[in-house]
Amino acid sequence: MSAQQMLKVFVTRRIPQEGIKILQKAGMCNLSVWDSDEPVPRAELLKGVAGAHGILCLLSDKIDTEVLDAAGKAIIRLSCRTTSGSDKMGSGPIMMDNLNANTLVLHPRGIRVGYTPDVLTDATAELTVALLLATARRLPEGVEEVKNGGWSTWKPLWLCGYGLSGSTVGVIGLGRIGLAIAKRLKPFGVKRLLYTGRQPKPQAQEVDGEYVPLDTLVSESDFVVVSCSLTPDTQGLCDKTFFSKMKKTSIFINTSRGSVVNQEDLYEALSSGQIAAAGLDVTTPEPLPTDHPLLTLKNCVVLPHIGSATYSTRGVMSALTANNMLAGLTGSEMPSELKL
Repeated sequence: MSAQQMLKVFVTRRIPQEGIKILQKAGMCNLSVWDSDEPVPRAELLKGVAGAHGILCLLSDKIDTEVLDAAGKAIIRLSCRTTSGSDKMGSGPIMMDNLNANTLVLHPRGIRVGYTPDVLTDATAELTVALLLATARRLPEGVEEVKNGGWSTWKPLWLCGYGLSGSTVGVIGLGRIGLAIAKRLKPFGVKRLLYTGRQPKPQAQEVDGEYVPLDTLVSESDFVVVSCSLTPDTQGLCDKTFFSKMKKTSIFINTSRGSVVNQEDLYEALSSGQIAAAGLDVTTPEPLPTDHPLLTLKNCVVLPHIGSATYSTRGVMSALTANNMLAGLTGSEMPSELKL
């Protein structure tokens, strides 16, 4: 393909080389990369997409009408390294953090969106289990006590937490990731596995899952794990009323989307002793300000959205995104296309 025929692809961040190599090897892409681990500034984003045929973006990049129009006369094929979520609680559309479905559907250039729905399942499930254990067994507190000299001698009740053996675990959203989480928790001796969603799931049999109403799950679970998609029905789902129904000894874990949780209500539940502890890998906003009230609590473990952060997972995500991009540029079927 001649230089004049090369299709411009703007990559909004430094990504794993697996994807870059695929795009380079195809011999049809003129790559322009914002070569930084930090988000591209708005002005540079608008400049970078000018004349682009494809945008390879991340979920933190705001892709709106202004960005799409900035591409001039080019037909834009949008490839997005994100996930559509694991399960819907209601009938509403999945809400994407950086894309507006109506904007894409109504745009005159016929935008297509590729995403990476399956590759992060195992990594996110593993991180969820790690976060649950770290929160329940108060590992961050223990590490801090060792570092600050608080470890003096063995004490019968010092840093006691909660175990999984004989417990009831409730999973909100038993989709791909929710099921993977449940499979990893069962061998710890979990007695009951409850789940809720729009309807019972046949795959729940694999973990002896019991389909129950949300109120039952919240009130009877020792561990509540949120793994649902962000939809109009689930936005703010975990609020004051939700937390008031939980046991005072229960642990709350969220690795889905930050907006599913009302963080002010969560703070009140934690600081008042309404629930025992919480572990979050997602927040609103991201990053969470260092002076946020949740970060003052010893019984709240907050991670910087690292659910998919393994070298292998991020490499596969990058490769799938690149293959989505190539298919979009050539008008072919994408390996994973989000149907708008």
